[in-house]
Amino acid sequence: MGVQMSGSPNRRKTILIAEDDKAIRTLLERALSQEYDIVLAEDGTSALKKAAGAPRPDLLMLDVMMPGVDGLSVATRAKALPQLKKVPVIFITARTQPMDVVKGINAGARHYITKPFKIAEVLTKVKKAIGD
Repeated sequence: MGVQMSGSPNRRKTILIAEDDKAIRTLLERALSQEYDIVLAEDGTSALKKAAGAPRPDLLMLDVMMPGVDGLSVATRAKALPQLKKVPVIFITARTQPMDVVKGINAGARHYITKPFKIAEVLTKVKKAIGD
């Protein structure tokens, strides 16, 4: 008996969800908690603290528009940390303009989900990003 190593196939993967809208945060948590461990943050500042702590997230799901530190900044700062450099990012946003998508990709997004979204789309993109 002992602590499972990070690469263990039996370890549930952890998703950090940073979303300032409580209803959306709760919806995502409920949809994803069946298969994944969920860490919640309601703003960018707490998302950065939680991402850098334990458990290390396997995926960052970030709302682009949050008070204080926005999702793009969270992604950029997280990617600058050695332990988070390879962690995939999915942005969730109401911004749909092509330049917004380009900014998200430049900030390290693996996927870009626009609001309103379908839970099936979220689940598919999460599985692709995490590699399940």
